[in-house]
Amino acid sequence: MTAVAQAGRSTRGRAAHRSLKRTRRGKSLSLTVIMLVMFAYAVLPLFWLLANASKTSGDLFSTFGLWFGGEFNLFANIDQTLSYNNGIFLRWFGNTVLYSVVGAGGAALLATVGGYALAKYDFPGRKLLFAMVLGGISIPGTALAVPTYLLFSQVGIVDTPWAVLIPALCSPFGLYLMRVYAADAVPDSILESARIDGAGELRIFRTIALRLLAPGFVTVLLFSLVATWNNYFLPLIVLNTPDWFPLTVGLNQWNAQANSGTSGAGDATYSLILTGSLLSIVPLIIAFLVLQRFWQSGLATGSVKQ
Repeated sequence: MTAVAQAGRSTRGRAAHRSLKRTRRGKSLSLTVIMLVMFAYAVLPLFWLLANASKTSGDLFSTFGLWFGGEFNLFANIDQTLSYNNGIFLRWFGNTVLYSVVGAGGAALLATVGGYALAKYDFPGRKLLFAMVLGGISIPGTALAVPTYLLFSQVGIVDTPWAVLIPALCSPFGLYLMRVYAADAVPDSILESARIDGAGELRIFRTIALRLLAPGFVTVLLFSLVATWNNYFLPLIVLNTPDWFPLTVGLNQWNAQANSGTSGAGDATYSLILTGSLLSIVPLIIAFLVLQRFWQSGLATGSVKQ
């Protein structure tokens, strides 16, 4: 009886083990399918943009959209895009770099300083100030565009770079993110030890806290960089001179000219729009590839209990 019982238990154990393996295999297959769908959702638009930016104007509407045309015309399209209308694309590109670097860098720095102060200092009105930050997150940027325009028109900075740069410096979400991150990433014991050694608050922040907050700083920098680079509605409202347009507004102006149906020599073509759109995403890809190592280094912060 004992041997029979043991054999039965062994058989049931092997059956349960096989059932568990089949379940895990099914879950793994499901996750793989989901990841492939997400990958296609993210990559296919980029591939479509690359394929169509390499086509001639004739191939653009006469060939399959998700593949290259008969002639690889990417470099000729790039040259035409950069030289069109006396090189206005390069001017828009420079404006976008200016708005993004200054705006995103300033927003990340201000968010880091403010988040560190909210997390590590106790001062009157701290909770109220943090509640106001949370309220600012819930307000969409488009709702503030018209009041911002009216305010800037009173100050006299409409149709200047300041009308784009000043709003870009304000990032309530970045401030909230840095406040939460600084609360765990910067131990109070290190700050107290530095104060006992005679270090001032500015030196503590510059030599200790800022290094510990680097992953959070890079995260806010990436978010702000993408938001400022892709900003369209606010520059459309506050800028009137084409020489100050960012890429988003400038490419939309080309698109409006192409859709107007006119065939003059000065009208932008769809090839220019697609090539310009392709060139406009290259800096974001480079920025992410360069900064991701700093970002990934802080993903495990707080996962190990001290």
